[in-house]
Amino acid sequence: MKATLVATTALLGLTAVPALSQTVGISIPAATHGWAGALNFHAERTVARLAEANPDMEFVLTTTSDPGQQVSDLEDMVATRGIDALVVLPFESEPLTGPIARIADSGVWVTVVDRGLAQEGIEDLYVAGDNDSFGRTAGQYFAETLDEGAQVVVMRGIASTVDNERVAGFEAALEGSGVEVAAMDHGNWNRDTAFNLMQDWLSRFPEIDAVWAADDDMAVGALAAIDQAGRTGEMFVVGGAGMKEMVDRIRNSDPIVPVNVTYPPSMISTAIEMTVLGLTAGAPMSGDFIIASELITPENAENFYFEDSPY
Repeated sequence: MKATLVATTALLGLTAVPALSQTVGISIPAATHGWAGALNFHAERTVARLAEANPDMEFVLTTTSDPGQQVSDLEDMVATRGIDALVVLPFESEPLTGPIARIADSGVWVTVVDRGLAQEGIEDLYVAGDNDSFGRTAGQYFAETLDEGAQVVVMRGIASTVDNERVAGFEAALEGSGVEVAAMDHGNWNRDTAFNLMQDWLSRFPEIDAVWAADDDMAVGALAAIDQAGRTGEMFVVGGAGMKEMVDRIRNSDPIVPVNVTYPPSMISTAIEMTVLGLTAGAPMSGDFIIASELITPENAENFYFEDSPY
């Protein structure tokens, strides 16, 4: 039913025209890593398409490289553009909660994407991947594939509700398996940070059986460090979000990258379309819209490989 709802809202969003001019503000992180780059790609394409279909509606799209800049961008949207709705992917959860709460209290419709806020009940609509499923799917693969006593290291993302939910799902899936987490630290969804973190672990641990990098950019950094250390035959790496480089390795049965977990950056398109539909058609769009994760394997990898994708 949810998949049908998205298709329907997209269609209606293309045909409905608002009675009065309205403004939608969109604030997302800058393209500092691959997933965010794809997020920007989908946001720009969706804005262009909906702006053409709704000539009386204005769109303000900003990108941010830190929480402070994002707060300033949001304040400017309210003060100078008088936005009627806000679609926001918080750079970090905690510092953005207060500013977004004030915007919601002023009567602006708020759609939060991906990274939830530190306080519940602020946003009107929440659109995200299933972060518990994301971590749990990876954890189940580890539990089913590795022997009891196997040593794994875990690269967390940026401190946020997304990261917390993913790690909680991963740890829950490992319970009772005997698989041991030797180390866990934040790689901040960044290749360079992940590379340095993996280098440190490789120097500290003579035995590592597997790496969970809870994002494909971190997986790239981890793989580079493993290759540089000459330890490619000792462990496998599971990332997440379906970067085409990773999917290509999976479909070619690369033993160091055996599987991946989906987390589509196109969710920003769903969020924008549902918000526009709520403004233009008065349809009830409040609540949570959660997109489940899937395990990408050599058997189904072709279904997830897109040559023209920016990510």
